[in-house]
Amino acid sequence: MINNSANIKDFVREKYGERARQVTQLTVLTNISEAESCADGTCETNLDTSFGAFSNLYAQAELEGLPLEAIASSAGCGNPTALAGLKNGERVLDLGSGGGIDCFLAARQVGQNGHVTGLDMTADMIMLAQKNAASLGVTNVDFIHGEMEQIPLPDASIDVVISNCVVCLSPDKDAVARESFRILSPGGRLHISDMMSLGEVPETLRNDPEQWAACVTGAEDRDAYLSRLGNAGFTNISIEEEEGTARIYDLSAPAVISVKVVAFKPN
Repeated sequence: MINNSANIKDFVREKYGERARQVTQLTVLTNISEAESCADGTCETNLDTSFGAFSNLYAQAELEGLPLEAIASSAGCGNPTALAGLKNGERVLDLGSGGGIDCFLAARQVGQNGHVTGLDMTADMIMLAQKNAASLGVTNVDFIHGEMEQIPLPDASIDVVISNCVVCLSPDKDAVARESFRILSPGGRLHISDMMSLGEVPETLRNDPEQWAACVTGAEDRDAYLSRLGNAGFTNISIEEEEGTARIYDLSAPAVISVKVVAFKPN
């Protein structure tokens, strides 16, 4: 863990809580394109633009029928459900589920025989997601308040763990890897989108809450990512750059890129 982990976690919680509160006030949204522009920080509202989703992450057909608030609250860097190969009847956990966009997409794929759980440490996001679920009338999705470093679920209770630009926000990524491994059933898989650094991040920036919440300085390099997952017990680990996502540059930090990460729990 980093030296300033408690302060960083509190800052991230408040930052994303404020995003959820702002989204609930976006009553002017009337269509998907407006909601998408809010997600990537370009709509004309007071929505925080210091972090936000990359544009063009989701096909229009995927977004049809979803609550506009779920789309606007997204701050992801990929589309983990698009490539996860979710199957009917599977049990899915979304780490850092936010307003629920990836949970709702996953729920369509696993069907009524499957189930999707969204986990978020931000109470305002949980309330927003529950409101969105109620408006959709979905019955195979639930949202729980908790932290991904201590997942409040039993051992081997999940088939697939997904996440969208959230693991990089944790100051204790070893715990996230261990907990993800614990709750996966034998043969289960981790299939996440996340940010990866292309170089070493200076220690001073590692302890900067603003940079951390922006998904920049919490990102780790490829070797660190592979090591953490391997130490947790995962096998067949692959990391690939997401196509069509921009690189973020900061004058005092290395570039970070959006990647898709796949790993398996042995049978």
